[in-house]
Amino acid sequence: MAEYSSIEWTDATWNPVTGCTKVSPGCKHCYAEAFAERWRGIKGHPYEQGFNLRLWPERLELPLRWKERRKIFVNSMSDLFHKDVPDEFIGKVFDVMRQANWHIFQLLTKRPERMRAWSNTYFCSSDYPPNGKHVWPEHVWAGVSVETQAYVSRIRDLQHVPAKIRFLSIEPMLGPVELDSSLLEGIHWVIVGGESGPSARPMNPEWVYAILKQCRQHCVKFFFKQWGAHTPDGRRVGKKAAGRLLKGRTWDEMPVELTLVS
Repeated sequence: MAEYSSIEWTDATWNPVTGCTKVSPGCKHCYAEAFAERWRGIKGHPYEQGFNLRLWPERLELPLRWKERRKIFVNSMSDLFHKDVPDEFIGKVFDVMRQANWHIFQLLTKRPERMRAWSNTYFCSSDYPPNGKHVWPEHVWAGVSVETQAYVSRIRDLQHVPAKIRFLSIEPMLGPVELDSSLLEGIHWVIVGGESGPSARPMNPEWVYAILKQCRQHCVKFFFKQWGAHTPDGRRVGKKAAGRLLKGRTWDEMPVELTLVS
């Protein structure tokens, strides 16, 4: 968790939940797990439990203390919609995000089926939230991770989430992903990135070019995060050396003009 973050598409991270479990091939070399497990068993460290899931209620109000407006990646070290995160705790996270309406919150999950089901209950039920506001906050963006074509079904669930901004994170991109007009309907932003780390799998540049073309055809904002550990021609040089230039330039498009922060 950091008041400021080096992740290119956000400004800060906020982790009221830490720890997770693997659900698909994109999780194989999880950076968060690798980091957390380094500290397992070290008494008093925030990750003394390693990557086991843990709730942090004492962190809930942190965004309320950040007075400078920023984009906040929610649970960079977990998944808010993991099956072991109670519905009530997710509701508390949303309560804070609703109150901190000068920020933009970026929710990213590999479990959109629960996000969809939870939002259908939370925003329709008379029980939640306690303040009676049954509308998904405009400044809370909802996204799903899609690493290969086998997981585009996640997009279908996302399309039923009542967020003002919906986005895709195709990182690590492990194969071609075909985004036709039906899959990009109601999607406002696509992030693409290759895998980094010692066991990184290479990303074929043709896969990236195809996504860029599809975004251009459907007027969807495109953000190219990185090549990862490999250059476009497949040489392993490390993330920094491989860089993030695509077709001779950086692509840092954001969907900010499509939303209002009240």
